[in-house]
Amino acid sequence: MRAMELGSPGAMRDELNSLVLAGSKTATTGLLDEYAEETEGLEYPGERQALLDNEGRRIATLVFTGVDVRPFGEVTWEHAEAEGEGDASLDAWREVHRRFWAGAGTPVEDDTPVVCLAFRVAADG
Repeated sequence: MRAMELGSPGAMRDELNSLVLAGSKTATTGLLDEYAEETEGLEYPGERQALLDNEGRRIATLVFTGVDVRPFGEVTWEHAEAEGEGDASLDAWREVHRRFWAGAGTPVEDDTPVVCLAFRVAADG
């Protein structure tokens, strides 16, 4: 089973994982280029992945319900809101994500391809 680590290690990952476990985070977004860099295939609907904590332990199993590749500037409010991180608007969501990726050394433009993932926590953990 493949694994997913959300955000950056530390407090950010702890917060994102708690949002997933609470049921308020049911989506996430990644850069398509990162899949190529990590020689990782895209997720697919029905795929199950282990959600990992900061120590690399599985804390839940995610089941992917949607996978959509689109330009960053075309991410919908529905998807952004499903990320459950409290952004007040699509513009606020875009700003937070631009800042995160720029801080990681990858500036994002409106035409940058991203992978929008929707998921649920598996009932069997």
